[in-house]
Amino acid sequence: MQKTSSRLLALLSLLQVRRGWSGADLAARLEVTERTVRRDVDRLRDLGYPVVAFKGPAGGYRLDAGADLPPLLFDDDQAIALAVALQTVTVGGAVAHDAARALSTLQQVMPSRLRQRIEMLCVTAVHPPESRDTAPVDTQVLVDVGAAVHAHAELRFDYAVDRVAADRPAADRPCADDRPRRVQPHHLVTWYGRWYLLAWDLDRADWRTFRVDRIHPRTPTGPRFTPRALPGGTVSEFVTSRFRGSDGTSTEWPCTGEVVLDLPAPAVAGFARDGIVEALAPGRCRLVLGSWSWTGLAAAIGRFDADIEVIGPPELTSAFAHLAERYAKAVGNSVGNSGSRTAGSRMPNLPINKGR
Repeated sequence: MQKTSSRLLALLSLLQVRRGWSGADLAARLEVTERTVRRDVDRLRDLGYPVVAFKGPAGGYRLDAGADLPPLLFDDDQAIALAVALQTVTVGGAVAHDAARALSTLQQVMPSRLRQRIEMLCVTAVHPPESRDTAPVDTQVLVDVGAAVHAHAELRFDYAVDRVAADRPAADRPCADDRPRRVQPHHLVTWYGRWYLLAWDLDRADWRTFRVDRIHPRTPTGPRFTPRALPGGTVSEFVTSRFRGSDGTSTEWPCTGEVVLDLPAPAVAGFARDGIVEALAPGRCRLVLGSWSWTGLAAAIGRFDADIEVIGPPELTSAFAHLAERYAKAVGNSVGNSGSRTAGSRMPNLPINKGR
């Protein structure tokens, strides 16, 4: 028979992996009597674990949530998975500070065998350059917004219009208008290291995404509501569509074009993000790329500092022509303002970002 201390740990482990157990099943697993199971359950309760009994044909026990967080029990694989997951958000994440503290606490109580395995599996989270300026999110704000999402309760909040304003007191924050935003919150999502609230804006009668680090909730929350259907399918598809400048019903870029570049495919693939790159020859490749506008797409392709052959569509050709006129005008203005060149002078060589 197991000693009492090890038997309690075994009982706790069983209660954590399944919602409910009958007394007979627990007794069989632990190789003890049901009377011993009842005594061990009472000992767990004395230690602060909220083990409750439920009624049924045979009766049983389950581990409920309590007012305080009791000590948790993880097997080796669970502990390693938790440590690795925490490592991935300790650099640049919205809750990076709290994740780092949790990881430190976990490492302190790990047995040496697990600590050594974690040290050999050290993970460094590398975030995209555009997400390095991610503002930290107050954990309590995440909890409050998440609670409103779960309860289908209307949410009111002040919304700062820039990062600097987000850290100011409420009275000093410039907002889009003087009134608090009134929304029906639907989902919390992450995109490139930032947290966003997807919600139906009641005053604007449209779907909106709000950066959570700029949200300052007001209390209390509003009345309950019946969630409306999200256009475009899943949350992932809708959010991807919105960030790509579409109406939320399509995950495709509003503007997609095809070109041939005088560059090898490997040199382009590393900077094409979600574009399609096809090798045509050792020094040529085909690129299919999308953007939120035709001008933006032409500018993105121009980064590669190579001869470009436009395959289509005509809108992309027009965008290149528009950019050429704009850049030529910018060079002309620069030459005219400097006074150092005459009208017949040769145009200077322009520095170009090679994108590699």
